[in-house]
Amino acid sequence: MKLNCLNLFIAFICFSTYSSAQTAPKQDFFPQGTMVYSDVNYAGDTLKKHLLDVYLPPVAKTKYPLIVWIHGGGWRMNDKYADMGYMTQTLKGFIDKGYAIASIDYRWSTTAPFPAQIQDCNQAVAFLCSHAAQYKLDIDKIALIGFSAGGHLASLMGLSNNSNIKGFYVDGKKPSFKIKLVLDFYGPSDFLSLAGNLDKGAQNAITLLLGASAFDRPDLGKIASPLTYVDKNDPPFLIVQGEKDEAVNPSQSVALSLNLKLVGVKNELVIVPNAPHFGVMFDAEDIRSKVFACLDEYMR
Repeated sequence: MKLNCLNLFIAFICFSTYSSAQTAPKQDFFPQGTMVYSDVNYAGDTLKKHLLDVYLPPVAKTKYPLIVWIHGGGWRMNDKYADMGYMTQTLKGFIDKGYAIASIDYRWSTTAPFPAQIQDCNQAVAFLCSHAAQYKLDIDKIALIGFSAGGHLASLMGLSNNSNIKGFYVDGKKPSFKIKLVLDFYGPSDFLSLAGNLDKGAQNAITLLLGASAFDRPDLGKIASPLTYVDKNDPPFLIVQGEKDEAVNPSQSVALSLNLKLVGVKNELVIVPNAPHFGVMFDAEDIRSKVFACLDEYMR
């Protein structure tokens, strides 16, 4: 039986609260001396999907600019360690350049439909801001990086931050944090034009996320699409997309970049030649250089 694009998406990405700091992070590719606060509960409940990890550089500072890491997995799998395994040099570079990293979990669509995922992302960042002194975080310098489904959530979070969409927050009240930069790696931007979205099957990733087919409920598809919230006050973007992405058609990234340009938001689109949906090709030196250049420019 032929798989549609979204099912391929799911198949391909299936690979890979304590508050005391440890000096031996679970990921051995972090520089020696990196401090980690593991399994911090950001929601005040007992859900495993409401945990995050904070990684701090070994060089002591009063406070560190923050990069929030949002994993992929079709909104229904993986955890806060996902995508790290093929982005090791980028992660090492973040720590070497003095950035804190907070990798967050969020509820899967199999247990909680949208907008639970964006609510969790916003709640996690709000928690980090309210505990900034404890983790030595500079809340005036926050960047988001997301991969695939995480790229969708990072984009949605960054673009909706100035729109006050009450449903995107647990208590309906928008926190006061501001996003300085979004690093979007192959995240879908418009569910209504995403290849494969007409599949009404119960296992369709978007159907599970929205609780209904985007074909039957285009209103829900629009609400959940980052493209809906583009305006002139949005943060700058770096958008990275594989030329041969088999899951998220590259036109998704092209459309996001063009719409940002139309309203005057600074952004750069990088199409990686011959690259698939994810993998080590996105940890290449030329892409890292663009990532770090954006951080240097917008996180000063």
